[in-house]
Amino acid sequence: MHNLPAGGWRITGDSATGKVDAPTTNILAEIGRRLASGTVGRVTVVAQVASPADDLSLARRASLANALTVRRLLEAGGLPGTRIDIRPLGRTAAAENAIEVLPPGIPSPSLGPQAEQAPPRP
Repeated sequence: MHNLPAGGWRITGDSATGKVDAPTTNILAEIGRRLASGTVGRVTVVAQVASPADDLSLARRASLANALTVRRLLEAGGLPGTRIDIRPLGRTAAAENAIEVLPPGIPSPSLGPQAEQAPPRP
């Protein structure tokens, strides 16, 4: 896991495929605590997968499952699930297993300019 330049975090490797290791589990719980207490608005979890390349529906479901795993870990840290938006992309042109956790107002580097989020609700 590493920090994104504009804010947020990016998970890669096995942890981005739903097989989250203990250190990443602890980090996500801490991120959930920080986001719950230090932000207002919705957090976005953007997930993409490397395969399968030939079945868009299966790739989308796999990215959804991976994003939901991260969502559960953020909730375990205290972030209410009602504040978490899930964006399962399926397989993208980058063809990589990756999950981004984005605080309110931070756009996804994976989506480019169209990923601009609405400002946090009052």
